[in-house]
Amino acid sequence: MSGKRNQKRRILVLLEILMNKTDENHPLNARELIDLLATRDILCDRKTIYEDIEALTLCGYDIVSTKGSKSGYFLSGREFELPEVALLTDAVLAADFITHKKTNVLVKKLKGLLNEYQADSFSSRTFIDNRNKGNNEEIYYSIDAVGRGIDEKKKITFKYLRHTLTNGRTPEINSKKMTVSPYALIWADDHYYLVCNNEKYNNLMHLRLDRMKSVTVTDEPFRHFSEVSEYKDEFNTADYSEKVFNMFSGEEQEIVLDCSTDILEQVIDRFSDKIFIRQSEKNRFKFSHKACISDGLVTWIMQFGKKMRVEAPEILKEQILARTLEIEKLYKK
Repeated sequence: MSGKRNQKRRILVLLEILMNKTDENHPLNARELIDLLATRDILCDRKTIYEDIEALTLCGYDIVSTKGSKSGYFLSGREFELPEVALLTDAVLAADFITHKKTNVLVKKLKGLLNEYQADSFSSRTFIDNRNKGNNEEIYYSIDAVGRGIDEKKKITFKYLRHTLTNGRTPEINSKKMTVSPYALIWADDHYYLVCNNEKYNNLMHLRLDRMKSVTVTDEPFRHFSEVSEYKDEFNTADYSEKVFNMFSGEEQEIVLDCSTDILEQVIDRFSDKIFIRQSEKNRFKFSHKACISDGLVTWIMQFGKKMRVEAPEILKEQILARTLEIEKLYKK
């Protein structure tokens, strides 16, 4: 029985060594593997190494045998390659809702997916900046609780935090207890948002998860999203997020925009390359798309100045003009 336990431990430690200490530039031969196992108080011979590597290969591990000046074995296929780990790390660093403490923990865990040579290289290129990060250490719990509320179709309760000014100059955090029906989680503009309904109103609202504390799933069934949105059988998160700008909800309408070709890339980034574009005049194009008429849409359009003009609907034109006049008054004071 003791021999079987040692055999199981040996093959697991061998796999750990292959994962952490080998790649195509750093293969290890049988003698080196035997010596490394010995540092862990595991004794074996070459024949055992060959048999264990064959067993790991049969289990699906991509272990490559090399010949030449540096012969040996290395683990080729990995769960995550270096570019994938780098991509995930950049996403964690960019996410403002993840606290500095949890950012460091997550980056360390991602680094653990690499072998020691990749990890050394990765450390020199990984940069944790001093950007403004959230300070809500409950964010993991909130994500889990909200997710359960969505899955179980139950209402959730929580404290929602907002900043206010006391004496007109001192920021202060106030909390408000809320109960909502949760429908979807959306990551937008480096924040995590909950799309939900407050039963006092017949519409959808968006709340930032990093401002939610003490999230609890209730026993009360949620209000079905078909009562407050266009979706009937399934809440289409992708479709919804495409129509909402800067997480501002509003009435959905067909919009028609006339744009300079200078901003074609930005338009495609926002609406995808599936939109139907037609030339309106030299160096300009026109397209239509469904979107929620909101302050977020107005802000997005106005950032392009004269390079984007609203042709329809009239209500959106009026909102653009009203915002322009408000800005003009602000600077004429």
